[in-house]
Amino acid sequence: MPTDPSQQAARRSEILRILKKYPIARQEDLVRELCERGMDATQSSISRDLKDLGVAKVGERYLAPQNVRAPGEARFELLAGFVRNIATAGPNLTVIRTSTGAAQSVAVALDESGWREIVGTISGDDTIFIATATQRQQQMLVARLEKLFPDARRS
Repeated sequence: MPTDPSQQAARRSEILRILKKYPIARQEDLVRELCERGMDATQSSISRDLKDLGVAKVGERYLAPQNVRAPGEARFELLAGFVRNIATAGPNLTVIRTSTGAAQSVAVALDESGWREIVGTISGDDTIFIATATQRQQQMLVARLEKLFPDARRS
């Protein structure tokens, strides 16, 4: 049976409100929250909604896109708790270790930062490789990262 577009829009709007207010770790928790609000939802409909809304699972929690895509350095403040370690590997490569599942969100934030010292990033599940053109740019990058992510270990 096709989904009523107005019900789908209302459910998606409520999903975003819930994610802004509560730390949701599992889709089943989101289904329960919606049901408590009188909205019909299944795990499969929630899965589609999360994908279509651009919701990211960062570490152990779902984050609404506006939370992940906050402007400027506020975005990094939201992601700071997921950055575990910052290390250099040669004169042009910096490696960031994150919580499981968080590397892509941090890498996207770095890519979209517009920082001139970053040539590019590659991310996996919990690791990001950041290329810089020169060792001086790497030093500038590491200084920025250490300021933005003060709880990360340096190695």
